[in-house]
Amino acid sequence: MRCFDALRLAFALCIITSASNLQAPLYSALAAKDGVGVGVTTVAFACYVFGIIPVLLSLNGLSERVGRKSLILTALVLCLVATTLTLVAPGILALGIARFLVGVATALASSVAPGYMHDLFSGGDHRRAANWVTAATSLGFGLGPAVTSLFLLRASSLTPPSFPLYLLAAVVAFVLAAGLRDDAPRSCRAPLARLPFFPAGSLIFGWAILLAWGTVGLVIAILPSALQKHGLSEWSGFAVLATCSCGVLFQPLARLLPSRTSTRIGLLILPVAYALIAWGALHGQFAGVLAGAVLASSACYGFIYLGGLSAVLALAEERRAAASAGFFLMAYFGFILPVMVTGVLVDWFGHTVALSWYGGGLIFGVVLALVGLRRSRPRSQYAQVR
Repeated sequence: MRCFDALRLAFALCIITSASNLQAPLYSALAAKDGVGVGVTTVAFACYVFGIIPVLLSLNGLSERVGRKSLILTALVLCLVATTLTLVAPGILALGIARFLVGVATALASSVAPGYMHDLFSGGDHRRAANWVTAATSLGFGLGPAVTSLFLLRASSLTPPSFPLYLLAAVVAFVLAAGLRDDAPRSCRAPLARLPFFPAGSLIFGWAILLAWGTVGLVIAILPSALQKHGLSEWSGFAVLATCSCGVLFQPLARLLPSRTSTRIGLLILPVAYALIAWGALHGQFAGVLAGAVLASSACYGFIYLGGLSAVLALAEERRAAASAGFFLMAYFGFILPVMVTGVLVDWFGHTVALSWYGGGLIFGVVLALVGLRRSRPRSQYAQVR
């Protein structure tokens, strides 16, 4: 029974995160339909984080008032509304609104998922619960665009069959999640907001995840328009799948390494991965894009993600929840700001110049991070990723 409950929650989390990038292979087509450039498209893309950040900052204590299951069900409803909107009124405006709604949904679900999964396993090994949550969400982020790409390869459409298929899956997930037990205590006086906390020595790890997730954002938001010049935009969903989901394969190795070593390895991989992605996109070599995406995923969702988060939680000592919020705040800023700037540069100077400048900035940022890691004093408490 415990395993079945965990599967139901994992399925709900996978469906919620699948909504976030479901439309990713259509970005360039939606922009062409509305006559807008890459810069406007990246603003619509960034609406996802504009939905996440306010919830993380001001409503991350909501579950203690209304319960965790209520937030999972609310997140599924928001994803249903968002996907329906892009199905009935495809366009950049609908995309921006939908991504905002899915951002709120993702924040609501992610704020309760680890603890909820842990309780469904009846207080077992917390790493097992974390592994289930990580696997479900990582698969979801990449599954949505991959399914959309599969349908686009058969026939071009602004409303591919992946959209109604998603709506059906979301309804099934809602019915399954509605039967979950939620025994956590509730209090109407529980504080709604818990501000993020940056313990001494943690900012360098926040900087590392900012660089990593900036590269992920670029693959999702800008890569389709670069591939479109070579008639490959329909394949971009598979690049998103590789970037978001393959990192799970590297997490067991990352857990065996000291957190600082894991973060360093990820930082060294990142420029090489980006170079392969940019070269493949500019020259129409999708194999290069795919190889770079897998490498990037190993850094972004493997070595840097686990190494950085482990170090931050150890540095935080008793304020781990607030420190985790600070770490993800840095990550989500990386997810939008570099991508928006690069989108504007694409409109002004073209893909080659914009992607080259981003690459130069990435190398500079990686060098700063490596120097910062070398100068900061290690602590035995976060010697190993757990």
